[in-house]
Amino acid sequence: MISARRYQPLQAVFYLAGTGIILLALASYLTAKDAPQLLAWLWRIFTPGFIGLFMLLLFFGAYGILQLNGSRSDEFWQECAQQSANGIATLALTFTLLGISLGIGSLSHQVIDVQTVPTLIQALTGHFSMAFMTTVVGLPTAALIRALTSLRAIRLCHSGSETSC
Repeated sequence: MISARRYQPLQAVFYLAGTGIILLALASYLTAKDAPQLLAWLWRIFTPGFIGLFMLLLFFGAYGILQLNGSRSDEFWQECAQQSANGIATLALTFTLLGISLGIGSLSHQVIDVQTVPTLIQALTGHFSMAFMTTVVGLPTAALIRALTSLRAIRLCHSGSETSC
């Protein structure tokens, strides 16, 4: 029988924090950089706005997945997690377009000549880096949340829960 245990919001935070620490340790090992260097790089590339919104949506997605337990409220929690995934995908694509716009906008305020080209290219690549990294992180995260939500809901549906699937 399926237990009707409900996860508390703090448990979702602990799961996300634990996963984040493991990913940070893995990235530190693979790049041979220490955690403060990686965190500074993340802050610089992704910007505080993206990080804050991403973490908020990620929390709601994880919390919605954890709340799925075979009860009548599963439809609500499944939709909550799915909409969080959609929000992450939209956020990633919005910041991609923002980064491209900022990069192109930085060209319009500069005189382009032989002396300014290196500076312009550096500014342009900085904005483009943010643009594409938000997509590289956001879209797979959204896909993972969608997949986990659907798979957990189907598993609960086929294990004799009280919902009508």
